Amino acid sequence: MEIAFTKLQGNGNDFILIDEHNGEVIPEEMKGAFAALFCDRRFGIGADGILFLQASEAAEIRMRLFQPDESEAAMCGNGIRCLAKYAYDAGYVKESCSVETGAGIVQVSAGYADDEFTATITMPEPAFERNGIPAVGNGEYREEIRGFTVYAANTGVPHAVVFVKEIGAVEIGIVGPAIRNHPTFPEGANVNFVEEAGNDTIRIRTFERGVEDETESCGTGATASAAVAHHLGKVGDTVLVETKGGPLVIRFGEAVTMEGPAETVFTGVIPF
Repeated sequence: MEIAFTKLQGNGNDFILIDEHNGEVIPEEMKGAFAALFCDRRFGIGADGILFLQASEAAEIRMRLFQPDESEAAMCGNGIRCLAKYAYDAGYVKESCSVETGAGIVQVSAGYADDEFTATITMPEPAFERNGIPAVGNGEYREEIRGFTVYAANTGVPHAVVFVKEIGAVEIGIVGPAIRNHPTFPEGANVNFVEEAGNDTIRIRTFERGVEDETESCGTGATASAAVAHHLGKVGDTVLVETKGGPLVIRFGEAVTMEGPAETVFTGVIPF
């Protein structure tokens, strides 16, 4: 048996996509273990997660994401752009489509310009109250952890947001896990360190839950970081977010949108 896959990346956040649009390829009980095996960068293909593209009764397509620790994430901003590119190229969707995720139905507008694929995603409305993150306690989240003032928001998944003077000076491999596993986050949290760069621009580094390491980019993290900065009056309605893997544009209006690229890296088959 051979399993076809496609490797894609959005701002360096990379994924293995398995097309289950016409039927199950990886049995449900094996999806987590499959992610742990093939996300490994030495013994597998290497990726930040496995995307499963499935048919949906509620939207045009469905996205599921399993992470290297075998957990399933409700939402992924860079992942959904990669999924949209694959679905668009395969003819499953047109320039505008809806995608079912664990965080709800997300609207996507996508297409090519000068051979470059870009997608604009309508993101889940940011939740700042602790019960919507989720986090222990009442009201909006603000805690002092390891000498850092930590804010939080849920943009499909929970994110901690920490403003620092210089993101390059943060020992993210030490501080990230301490905040990610803080007891005020019952489900854990992704952790974003944010540097204000002026002119409605922020720079971020993200320690990602499930990957348990820093990733090149995180779409929901970029959205959460911009949302907290916007909520605190630090930026305007259009925010340029510079991640290690490249820029994303977050806009606040009637809805919150994220705009960014996606690329197909290669295709292959797995003997299984």
